[in-house]
Amino acid sequence: MSKHLLRPQGDFPAAGLSRRLAAMLYDILLCIALLIVVTFIYKLILMGFYGEAQLKQLSDAGALDGDPLLSTLLVLSLFGFFGKFWTHTGQTLGMQVWGVRIQNSDGTAITLWQALLRFIVAIGSWLCLGLGFLWILWNKDKRSWHDIYSDSCTVQLPKNIHKDKQ
Repeated sequence: MSKHLLRPQGDFPAAGLSRRLAAMLYDILLCIALLIVVTFIYKLILMGFYGEAQLKQLSDAGALDGDPLLSTLLVLSLFGFFGKFWTHTGQTLGMQVWGVRIQNSDGTAITLWQALLRFIVAIGSWLCLGLGFLWILWNKDKRSWHDIYSDSCTVQLPKNIHKDKQ
């Protein structure tokens, strides 16, 4: 599969920690909304199978706590969200607002495999109390663990990006 060039092209500086965190905060809000919708649809489907009364009994008994199918669907939904944006435009909605983009060093979009690696290592970074993100402060190229492991970079786009598209 050939890589596609992202627009605009150029030699952009690495995005700093504060800009990345701001984009993450925006994306977290979108992800919470996504998880609520996926959970709602899942519960509606369960209600169709079991009926409202039996589903309430199962819920009250704690039988639905830690549902592995729902957990899997939620993780896949999150990966779908990030994977789609990262592999097509290099930017999630939060990244678009804050002018941040994920790309390969040659300016092409990352592959689905790279997106999966980024996603998994980013979860590990959070589980290590954000150390993988703070790594930007020590790395000379301002790369996080998931940048390094997925062989990608996070760049800051110029503010006049919309003028270039006209």
